Amino acid sequence: MVKLETIIKPFKLDEVKEALQSIGVSGMTITEVKGFGRQKGHKEIYRGAEYIVDFVPKIKLDTVIPEDLVEKVIDAILKAAGTGKIGDGKIFILPVSESVRIRTGERGKDAL
Repeated sequence: MVKLETIIKPFKLDEVKEALQSIGVSGMTITEVKGFGRQKGHKEIYRGAEYIVDFVPKIKLDTVIPEDLVEKVIDAILKAAGTGKIGDGKIFILPVSESVRIRTGERGKDAL
Protein backbone atom coordinates (compact mmCIF):
# COMPACT_ATOMS: atom_id res chain seq x y z
CA MET A 1 0.00 0.00 0.00
CA VAL A 2 1.02 3.58 -0.65
CA LYS A 3 -0.04 6.91 0.83
CA LEU A 4 -0.27 9.83 -1.56
CA GLU A 5 -0.07 13.29 -0.01
CA THR A 6 -1.17 15.67 -2.73
CA ILE A 7 -1.08 19.47 -2.52
CA ILE A 8 -3.33 21.22 -5.06
CA LYS A 9 -4.96 24.57 -5.78
CA PRO A 10 -8.32 24.84 -3.96
CA PHE A 11 -10.40 25.38 -7.11
CA LYS A 12 -9.13 22.06 -8.52
CA LEU A 13 -10.50 19.92 -5.66
CA ASP A 14 -13.75 18.87 -7.34
CA GLU A 15 -11.99 17.88 -10.56
CA VAL A 16 -9.41 15.80 -8.68
CA LYS A 17 -12.06 14.16 -6.49
CA GLU A 18 -14.14 13.20 -9.55
CA ALA A 19 -11.07 11.89 -11.39
CA LEU A 20 -10.11 9.69 -8.44
CA GLN A 21 -13.64 8.39 -7.94
CA SER A 22 -13.85 7.50 -11.64
CA ILE A 23 -10.87 5.12 -11.29
CA GLY A 24 -12.12 3.50 -8.09
CA VAL A 25 -10.48 5.52 -5.31
CA SER A 26 -13.23 5.85 -2.72
CA GLY A 27 -11.51 7.16 0.40
CA MET A 28 -9.65 10.41 0.90
CA THR A 29 -9.02 13.03 3.54
CA ILE A 30 -9.06 16.70 2.63
CA THR A 31 -7.35 19.43 4.69
CA GLU A 32 -7.16 23.16 4.04
CA VAL A 33 -3.51 24.16 4.35
CA LYS A 34 -1.29 27.16 3.65
CA GLY A 35 2.23 27.19 2.35
CA PHE A 36 4.56 28.26 -0.40
CA GLY A 37 7.26 26.90 -2.62
CA ARG A 38 8.53 28.68 -5.70
CA GLN A 39 5.30 30.67 -5.76
CA LYS A 40 6.42 32.62 -2.66
CA GLY A 41 3.09 34.29 -1.96
CA HIS A 42 1.80 37.52 -3.44
CA LYS A 43 1.06 41.16 -2.67
CA GLU A 44 -2.38 42.45 -1.73
CA ILE A 45 -3.76 45.87 -0.89
CA TYR A 46 -5.94 46.35 2.20
CA ARG A 47 -7.31 49.80 3.03
CA GLY A 48 -4.73 51.41 0.81
CA ALA A 49 -1.76 49.61 2.39
CA GLU A 50 0.19 47.02 0.44
CA TYR A 51 1.26 43.89 2.26
CA ILE A 52 2.74 40.53 1.33
CA VAL A 53 0.78 37.32 1.82
CA ASP A 54 3.54 34.82 2.55
CA PHE A 55 1.44 31.67 2.62
CA VAL A 56 -0.82 30.65 -0.24
CA PRO A 57 -4.02 28.70 0.49
CA LYS A 58 -3.89 25.12 -0.79
CA ILE A 59 -5.73 21.81 -0.34
CA LYS A 60 -3.95 18.72 0.96
CA LEU A 61 -5.53 15.47 -0.18
CA ASP A 62 -4.40 12.28 1.59
CA THR A 63 -5.31 8.89 0.20
CA VAL A 64 -4.02 5.35 0.78
CA ILE A 65 -4.22 3.07 -2.23
CA PRO A 66 -3.00 -0.37 -3.32
CA GLU A 67 0.41 -0.25 -4.98
CA ASP A 68 -0.96 -1.43 -8.33
CA LEU A 69 -3.05 1.77 -8.65
CA VAL A 70 -0.24 4.26 -8.00
CA GLU A 71 0.59 5.23 -11.61
CA LYS A 72 -3.09 5.38 -12.59
CA VAL A 73 -3.88 7.66 -9.63
CA ILE A 74 -0.87 9.91 -10.26
CA ASP A 75 -1.86 10.29 -13.93
CA ALA A 76 -5.44 11.15 -12.93
CA ILE A 77 -4.25 13.79 -10.44
CA LEU A 78 -1.81 15.32 -12.94
CA LYS A 79 -4.55 15.67 -15.56
CA ALA A 80 -7.19 16.98 -13.16
CA ALA A 81 -5.03 19.35 -11.07
CA GLY A 82 -2.68 20.71 -13.67
CA THR A 83 -3.00 24.21 -15.08
CA GLY A 84 0.54 24.49 -16.39
CA LYS A 85 1.21 27.46 -14.12
CA ILE A 86 3.40 27.86 -11.06
CA GLY A 87 1.78 26.65 -7.84
CA ASP A 88 -0.09 23.66 -9.30
CA GLY A 89 1.15 21.56 -6.38
CA LYS A 90 3.01 18.38 -5.58
CA ILE A 91 2.42 14.67 -4.98
CA PHE A 92 4.39 12.89 -2.25
CA ILE A 93 4.46 9.08 -2.30
CA LEU A 94 5.00 7.26 0.99
CA PRO A 95 5.03 3.53 1.83
CA VAL A 96 2.32 2.25 4.17
CA SER A 97 3.15 -0.94 6.07
CA GLU A 98 -0.33 -1.66 7.44
CA SER A 99 -3.86 -0.33 7.72
CA VAL A 100 -6.63 -1.35 10.12
CA ARG A 101 -10.34 -0.58 9.89
CA ILE A 102 -11.35 0.29 13.44
CA ARG A 103 -14.99 -0.83 13.15
CA THR A 104 -14.30 -4.36 11.87
CA GLY A 105 -10.62 -5.01 12.56
CA GLU A 106 -9.98 -5.69 8.87
CA ARG A 107 -6.34 -5.25 7.86
CA GLY A 108 -4.32 -4.44 4.77
CA LYS A 109 -6.13 -3.82 1.46
CA ASP A 110 -9.40 -5.00 3.04
CA ALA A 111 -9.24 -2.04 5.43
CA LEU A 112 -9.11 0.48 2.58
